Amino acid sequence: MYRLHIANKNYSSWSLRPWVLMRQLEIPFEECLTPFATGTPGINWASFRSFSPSGLVPCLEDGTRPVWDSLAIIEYLAERHAGVWPDDDDARAWARCASSEMHAGFSALRGQCAMNCGVRVRLHEVSPKLAHDLARLDELWQQGLERFGGPFLAGNAFTAVDAFFAPVAFRVQTFGLELSDPSLAYTERLLALPVMQQWYAEALAEPWREADHEAELHRSGTVLEDRREVTEESPPQTG
Repeated sequence: MYRLHIANKNYSSWSLRPWVLMRQLEIPFEECLTPFATGTPGINWASFRSFSPSGLVPCLEDGTRPVWDSLAIIEYLAERHAGVWPDDDDARAWARCASSEMHAGFSALRGQCAMNCGVRVRLHEVSPKLAHDLARLDELWQQGLERFGGPFLAGNAFTAVDAFFAPVAFRVQTFGLELSDPSLAYTERLLALPVMQQWYAEALAEPWREADHEAELHRSGTVLEDRREVTEESPPQTG
């Protein structure tokens, strides 16, 4: 069975991508969660290097073979499992382009609206770069929904392109980002998926906080509500 190494569900947008795809497609795997730690520079790199050559999450283990980086994991799974990418040639080409654009771009969206599932935040400002990213996101989502008929971005089935944008759905929810009605409806469809609800519930229940991620959040905006469970921080169980 595959082993998928991830970090905190509340913060780790990159981890969510392969996790939600594998859950949605019912590809069996063992989840191995190693939390982010606050401390000296490189502390997470050193910890994650025990299972990931890059020192980053996510990392998929197939026996003794590590596959790291979310895009590489998706493509590795696509070679072995049906349904990862759309069957239609046009939809598949578009889905790969949109996924790659998300993987490499949208830097303002990532920087100003870091994933933090459990809170609701009012941004201090929507910078011109963030406004540009949101306009492009809206354009891209509407294009996919209109061109391939929905309810998902590349047609009637959840595929890798939806997994790549799943973390954005949490960002829209956290920061109250303004998008068109079709894009907001798509966001709600993603958030309503049972696998997304599972991730969200487990994110809220996590017992620890990581100072750098929390500080990043407060630089971006004002926390209006924190829905995470109030617990004493304790070392998480991994494996």
